[in-house]
Amino acid sequence: MIEVKNISKSFDGQQVLTDISTVFEKGKTNLIIGQSGSGKTVLMKCCIGLFDVDSGKVVFEGLNFSALSERKKRETRKEMGVLFQGGALFDSYTVEENVMFPLNMFTKMSFEEKLDRVNDVLKRVNLDNANRKFPAELSGGMIKRVAIARAIAMNPKYLFCDEPNSGLDPKTAELIDALISELTQEYNMTTVINTHDMNSVLQIGQNIVFINKGRLWWEGNNKEILKTDNPELNEFVFATELTRRIKR
Repeated sequence: MIEVKNISKSFDGQQVLTDISTVFEKGKTNLIIGQSGSGKTVLMKCCIGLFDVDSGKVVFEGLNFSALSERKKRETRKEMGVLFQGGALFDSYTVEENVMFPLNMFTKMSFEEKLDRVNDVLKRVNLDNANRKFPAELSGGMIKRVAIARAIAMNPKYLFCDEPNSGLDPKTAELIDALISELTQEYNMTTVINTHDMNSVLQIGQNIVFINKGRLWWEGNNKEILKTDNPELNEFVFATELTRRIKR
């Protein structure tokens, strides 16, 4: 579980987040949604510790992450897996080397132990026998699955996903959503997903936080989001013809 308590953040005098408090629940897919520029990416980066908060705090399982020294923050980050937008694989590394990277960086496991772990997570994302391939040889969906395998290689307590469906066709995006949801439950992780994809919201949105103009505007789940009378949220949710048909 991650508790966000009264977080505010500004850059060069411009307020981006204002007094946001919410809880990201363990074993659930927690989605942060909002229009571009709403502050959702900044909120995620504050949770990871890439940005220091101006006020408030981020609490991981009772530990005030915001108040830790940089050395202690690095220790806590070992419990985090991050799926970057676009996958962010190393082009010159094989799939095996990409997935093994965090194990090389943060563990003292033997090569055999690391390879066993790599093969385990690649199998879990249905990429057996892809070890020797390079990113240039992979489809967009395969790249995302390799990135997911790398993110869970350290068996993290917390998984952060930044626009995991960006650039994917609808069918592949649906498969990635299902995989993230399954892994969240299987490993009992606290998963936080930054997205504007309404298909993801409706399919896996167990806990949804809507950010509007840097403020927490609404919280709920994928059942409640279609029934809200919040005008700003409705404008976001029913922005397309497809979602307007759902409403009708």
